[in-house]
Amino acid sequence: MWQEQDNQLTRNFQFADFSEAFAFMTRVALIAEKMDHHPWWSNVYNQVTIKLSTHDAGNTITEKDRTLAGAIDALVD
Repeated sequence: MWQEQDNQLTRNFQFADFSEAFAFMTRVALIAEKMDHHPWWSNVYNQVTIKLSTHDAGNTITEKDRTLAGAIDALVD
């Protein structure tokens, strides 16, 4: 689940392998581009970490972040 840490929504994801992790990131990228709201993320093999905050709002959590988090959750839940 998403956690609020340092004015960011943060969540770690784990997949079966690198291909699944990368496919997930591709799907997230398409959603983020549509929303014009781009996450900070990192990927190592089958693990993806995503952090969301709204830069235009002073790097705090906004409804835009919660909406993107919900869309990301819909991809994996």
